[in-house]
Amino acid sequence: MNVLGIETSCDECSVSIVRDGTIILSNEVATQIEMHTPYQGVVPEIASRLHTEWISNVVKTSIAKAHLEIKDIDAVAVTNRPGLLGALLVGVNFAKGFAGALGIPLIGIDHIRAHLYASQIEYPMEYPYLGVLVSGGHTVICKVNGFDEIEVLGTTIDDAIGEAFDKVAKHYGFGYPGGAAIDKLAQKGNPHAFLFPGVSLQKGNHPYDVSYSGLKTAVINQLDQFHDKVSEKSNENIAASFQRIAVHILMKRVQKALLDTGLTRLAAGGGVAANSLLRAQLKALRNVEVAFPSMKLCTDNGAMIAGLAYNYLKNGIVSDMSLTASSRVSAFKHSYP
Repeated sequence: MNVLGIETSCDECSVSIVRDGTIILSNEVATQIEMHTPYQGVVPEIASRLHTEWISNVVKTSIAKAHLEIKDIDAVAVTNRPGLLGALLVGVNFAKGFAGALGIPLIGIDHIRAHLYASQIEYPMEYPYLGVLVSGGHTVICKVNGFDEIEVLGTTIDDAIGEAFDKVAKHYGFGYPGGAAIDKLAQKGNPHAFLFPGVSLQKGNHPYDVSYSGLKTAVINQLDQFHDKVSEKSNENIAASFQRIAVHILMKRVQKALLDTGLTRLAAGGGVAANSLLRAQLKALRNVEVAFPSMKLCTDNGAMIAGLAYNYLKNGIVSDMSLTASSRVSAFKHSYP
């Protein structure tokens, strides 16, 4: 079964064709980075306009690179939540028209579930496993019991980890996208040059929750206070020190979740899953099977949408033409001790 997946939740216009849930025939990504770079962040109006201009050609290119014809597409999947509403609507409306014209199934896909599933396309892992979603908009630690069975253990109480990376990078002019820029700078810096504070959540927060607002504020506004008076205030040292603490905050919660749940398998997803320090520390976990998506599947992509959709199709779950977009996260089961 050839499923065409459309992803337009933010600034990537991506279309992929995946056969039988795991065989990627094509995965086209039209990136808008150059257009948003002057603003050091995604401008929603620009994003939705560019999606409108590009999506038809990206679909045609993806079909051609898969060496297929339109008649060979068996179903259409599209991200319908969460994300930028205008950008989501472009993808949803195109998918509805495409599916309706061909008379084939339509499947709306939750962006978060797709990121948590992405590694399964390349590195199938037995359920259940600990899912770690780290991106610009979300930080989630969860127990993944099946492709659509997710128990949230912890999440961010303020900024997502990727958001903190982006804001620190923007403040210091490190470059855009911020996560990749900080990771690159950190390779040449001293991760102990700045003694930035970790997070100490107040009693009442769930034990797997994370917070990045305080760290972000310290890096931006309290550089002198946390300088060790010896190391140079270089961009490389700032980036390396920030990255060390940001990853440490997450790893503490991940290790606790693994210990408390007894899970021995872990899959990470989302843009920050491409971070070299995070990947290294997750790989170093003892007695834990760890899976990452390849770099091309960490960022937003149509392949994860099509791959997950195949599982819904196998179970007879499809959407109808009333499908619409929502900027909000869909409901997940919360499982807190």
